[in-house]
Amino acid sequence: MHETNPLTLATPRLELTAATLEHVCAELEAPERLAALLHAQVEPGWPPGEYDREAQEFFRDRLTEGGLSVVGWLGWYAVRRGGELIGAGGYVGGPDEAGEVEIGFSVMPAWRGRGYATEMAQALVAKAFADRRVQKVMAHTARVNPASAQVLAKCGFHEVSGNGDPGPRRFEILRSPGA
Repeated sequence: MHETNPLTLATPRLELTAATLEHVCAELEAPERLAALLHAQVEPGWPPGEYDREAQEFFRDRLTEGGLSVVGWLGWYAVRRGGELIGAGGYVGGPDEAGEVEIGFSVMPAWRGRGYATEMAQALVAKAFADRRVQKVMAHTARVNPASAQVLAKCGFHEVSGNGDPGPRRFEILRSPGA
């Protein structure tokens, strides 16, 4: 991953753009407006997976409250080098007092199983650990979503939820000592 500016992340096949209030408001109005802002194509059925209207409204509210100071610690849009908006990911917010952040990601069905979620998650983890305050990155996934668990494992996360826990599975990755 390489960072071109604080609002974009470049990976081998993706450009991730940090969601601003303008992005999220456009997205809530019509996915086509978001596509125009990102200079990307958007497939019918946007948004993907758990990145639903409730998540969009959560990000809108956090951006309204926090302004520019929270841009980059919330949503990120994943645009494939071919110009397709293929997914969204990001953080639930900036690091807490313990230095923890939580990530999430979702990819449109047509682009699943091609490594894009892994690429996105790796970029988000690297971006988080670039901030010296971050000591741990965590993620939750539904027990019925083994694909997300595989993505997290590929990114170096370890499951920390108990096998008998009825709720979502919890994963985490710690900052490397000395990093």
